Amino acid sequence: MDIKLDLLPVKMRLPLKFGAETIDSIQIAHVELSAYGAKGIGETPLSVAWSWPSARSFGEREKIMCDFCRFLAENYPTPEAHPMTEGKIFLEKVLPELHARFNDERKTDMPHLAALICASAFDIAIHDAYGKAKKLPVYKTYNKDFMDHDLAWFYDDPAFAGKYPEDYFVSVPDTLPVWHLVGGKDLLTEAELTGNEPDDGYPVTLTGWIKRDGLTCLKIKLTGKDALWDYERMVSVGKIALEYGCDALSPDFNCQVTDPDYVNDILDKLKANEPEIFDLVIYVEQPFPYDLEANRIDVHSCSARKPLFMDESAHDWKFVKLGFELGWNGVALKVCKTQTGALLSACWAKEHNMLLMVQDLTNPTYAVMPHVLLAAHVGTIRGVECNAPQFYPQASLEMEKIHPGLYERRNGVVVIKSLTGNGFSC
Repeated sequence: MDIKLDLLPVKMRLPLKFGAETIDSIQIAHVELSAYGAKGIGETPLSVAWSWPSARSFGEREKIMCDFCRFLAENYPTPEAHPMTEGKIFLEKVLPELHARFNDERKTDMPHLAALICASAFDIAIHDAYGKAKKLPVYKTYNKDFMDHDLAWFYDDPAFAGKYPEDYFVSVPDTLPVWHLVGGKDLLTEAELTGNEPDDGYPVTLTGWIKRDGLTCLKIKLTGKDALWDYERMVSVGKIALEYGCDALSPDFNCQVTDPDYVNDILDKLKANEPEIFDLVIYVEQPFPYDLEANRIDVHSCSARKPLFMDESAHDWKFVKLGFELGWNGVALKVCKTQTGALLSACWAKEHNMLLMVQDLTNPTYAVMPHVLLAAHVGTIRGVECNAPQFYPQASLEMEKIHPGLYERRNGVVVIKSLTGNGFSC
């Protein structure tokens, strides 16, 4: 298979705090490949801090992930069957072998989640190529007319006999409510300005973004280690949300919590002292360590208070199943874990009445397209997260001309009605 890989460095206009780390740049893996007689495009930001928390330096981890992308470009198998079939085989058999071989040869310890991110650009490109080869939007191919197997084959579960991903899709709207990321270092109001902020025509405070983009949904990055700071941050952002008419909040603890009482105490305190802010919280995102098998924490007490969504833990549908058993009742999907994996997780979750969200990896340009299409088709608790306009808006200016409203958030939404082309409209 003819594969072209480009690693595109992008500088952030503002730093982004991920858990214990703060980053100011990122590499975008851009893949173009020939499959099924068509050219497919796939793109994924290599989010090192999110996928590989470690004492190793950021630069060292980023280089290893870039090297693994190159390794995949040399070893990715040529697809023949439907991309869902190929994706399942790759995720369950091929990727583990390639990942182990790479780690052994390079004497490194890159985790599975980081390997998934690297592989996702290739998986997305294969799905894109298939849709283009069939001259259809790729979501029109996730049914019995095109797929080799029903979902019972994918899950080895007769309860899914005769069912296909398309059976779990919703009617696709023209726009999606858009979530804004409030980072741990983000300025909230003009009173916090120091004079050292970028002067590039884009907002630098939360209130500035809300006024410009009409935002109604705010995702709040917390520490997971400093309960007082986390509570006060929730209150500060919540008061701004109430003042400006935002109606949805989500705290994100980034896997830093080990005891459910940490989350419960914050929620209970919020409910007692700031009930209006508590009512705005529509779900809580991934407080606990993402290695779910090693950290089998019963989280029913948390999910009884607010919907509790898996993010980093939801590597694939099997982990979603384990999380469901432990008390999680929602899943934050990401196409950076592969299009194949995201769809399989979505269908399993919906069959078991779990709520869905589609979360961003700060996706610019081509990476946005499969991201928002997933949210539009599977149906989410509320819209989709798109934070690339906050951190590197310049990266998508040319694409905005082709898909107006997709890369600039206005009136609290992103516009997706132009994404009707073959494949992912790439």
